[in-house]
Amino acid sequence: MSSASVTDTRFDAHTMANHPENAGRLQAIRRRLDEDGLTGRLVSLEPRPVDDDTVFAAHTQRYVAQLRRTSELSSVAMMGLDTYITPQSYELARLAAGGVVGAVDAVMRGDVDNALAAVRPPGHHATPSQGMGFCLLNNIAIAARYAQREHGLERIVIVDYDVHHGNGTQDILYGDPAVLYISTHQSPLYPGTGGIGETGQGVGTGYTLNIPLPPGVGDAGYSQVFDEIVLPAMQRYTPELILVSVGFDAHWNDPLANMQLTLNGYDRLARSLLAAAGELCEGRIVFVLEGGYNLQVLSHGWANIGRALLGDSSVLDPVGPATGREPSVDTVLSQIRQLHKLS
Repeated sequence: MSSASVTDTRFDAHTMANHPENAGRLQAIRRRLDEDGLTGRLVSLEPRPVDDDTVFAAHTQRYVAQLRRTSELSSVAMMGLDTYITPQSYELARLAAGGVVGAVDAVMRGDVDNALAAVRPPGHHATPSQGMGFCLLNNIAIAARYAQREHGLERIVIVDYDVHHGNGTQDILYGDPAVLYISTHQSPLYPGTGGIGETGQGVGTGYTLNIPLPPGVGDAGYSQVFDEIVLPAMQRYTPELILVSVGFDAHWNDPLANMQLTLNGYDRLARSLLAAAGELCEGRIVFVLEGGYNLQVLSHGWANIGRALLGDSSVLDPVGPATGREPSVDTVLSQIRQLHKLS
């Protein structure tokens, strides 16, 4: 099995001291891949910036022009309350999106079986006209649009299991039946979107599947969510490509949320999606990094996905189990099954 890895030290230039989304995140991932002997086993893909037409498939020209002007900044600045931008950030956002596009190309051409894209700034909160939630360009939505245009795909699944709802990905694809967007997320939590009743619009109605979960859900609850909702919805849709927004901020030791996944639990989710890709779309799957702000958890979690894609059975979890009691997810899942007609 051949697996690709996309990352780059150039992303480190997009950083802000004391901000949770900083250069240390990818630095920790690169060190872990090196120390675990995975770097040399993964096919390295060098990211290239996306062109304007590819970006415009997901974002407005006005917003892109606004981002381009930030290259004239003399220092770091804030976009809203939570998202920073540096003079280098616009070009690096194009490079991040290009990294995911390149991973999709490699998988669709058959150069590799699957791929990991550890890129930043992250993307899933970026809407067509606004950056927010640490995100500037929506990497995964841009890649989905690219796969439609360049590879003629008619059925793409995006699974988003960052702890926060991917409001930007949803907004960009809300009316598109050619992309099934599935999000598991803590609720209530930033950005406050992702209710069960948000299912799409127009011909895209029914192709957005939100799974808002109460604080405290861990390995058992997430396994139930995937077994009863996520995997059956994917099997019914029969995708040609699976894209995954991965955030390690649903881990019990992440500082920005209140869920109880462990690294072993995260590994089960990744392996279930990998198995689904093998069953449904000839193994074509790309994992894209979103959140995760405990660097030990983040780096080990990313390395565990690498091992899974390479066919290794081992899982490393030096952080250990959660200790809290999980809430039931039965009521939420019953409502979703009824709304989306999942048996």
